[in-house]
Amino acid sequence: MGDRQQAVLRNRFVGFVFQSFNLIPVLSAFENVEYPLVLQGVARRERRERVAAMLQEVGLVEHASHRPDYLSGGQRQRVAIARALVTRPGLVLADEPTANLDSKTGGEIIALMRTLNREHGTTFVFSTHDPRVVDQAGQVYRPEDGRLLS
Repeated sequence: MGDRQQAVLRNRFVGFVFQSFNLIPVLSAFENVEYPLVLQGVARRERRERVAAMLQEVGLVEHASHRPDYLSGGQRQRVAIARALVTRPGLVLADEPTANLDSKTGGEIIALMRTLNREHGTTFVFSTHDPRVVDQAGQVYRPEDGRLLS
């Protein structure tokens, strides 16, 4: 499978939440969430509806027009989560999703992801050092000597 085919598969079936958010600074929250749908060629009207619904789910409708520099860390992470889920993937990979957040906001993000897991049936895989994330996980695996142990 070539690089382009791999990229298409990732865009359709896997969502990503990065530790450093990786939002596009010149785009609004709405546009950041919309971007993967643009890459998929989703029609404008459907994109707008799906993005609005995702921003509603993560509690950011009132910040849709704000660029990342005008959002708090927790708001940026919510945009990243919405962007990861807007394509309706079966799997979301989240790298240290609470690392750049204070403990209160980190707890809110964990609760949000659990809710979205239940409502969308999306599997979340976290890489984390945060014991709060580990405590909330349904299953925990840790690497040891090149293997994953439960």
